[in-house]
Amino acid sequence: MTRQTLTRERVVRRAAELADAGGMSSATLSAVARSFGVRTPSLYGHVRDLAALRDGITVLALHDLGEQVGEAIAGRSGRDALIGFGDAHRAFARRHPGLWESLQGRASETVVRDPSAARIVRHAEAVLHGYGIAETDRVHMIRLIGGALNGFLNLERRGDFDHSEPPAEQSWPVLLDSLDLMLSRWNERDRDA
Repeated sequence: MTRQTLTRERVVRRAAELADAGGMSSATLSAVARSFGVRTPSLYGHVRDLAALRDGITVLALHDLGEQVGEAIAGRSGRDALIGFGDAHRAFARRHPGLWESLQGRASETVVRDPSAARIVRHAEAVLHGYGIAETDRVHMIRLIGGALNGFLNLERRGDFDHSEPPAEQSWPVLLDSLDLMLSRWNERDRDA
């Protein structure tokens, strides 16, 4: 077998593939090194340690998710953009379970400062703009939408919906309809109540 030239990008991509195949716990430095046919110390020129490798996976996840969300909401607004936003998250979580898992932990400063993180926020703000949500309320709405989508997708991923009817496929559009209703009526609420 011919040795492949290692780069940070190739090391992180391989770790992401391992995570998608077997969960984040599978994405270790030794597993990545074995997959390339090298010894673990060979990776240290590309990633500082396991934490840096995991941060790389999370940044990759944010980048790839941002690409998919951007495509899903392009040229859409209001309900259509919200559905595209939600469906892109769900498709990503299903297609890349390890990358999705990497997004579930507390983000390091390295991850938070990466432009890919800001891009996801900009996509969410674009969806909210279509509903006329005031800039002062957007952080609340981003947290609400993120919490609802993330909660549903993590419960679905764990199989928590597998033992009850109706199937999660029928509940997903109900979740998106509920978010649409909330966003559509947000500006009607009585702020003084």
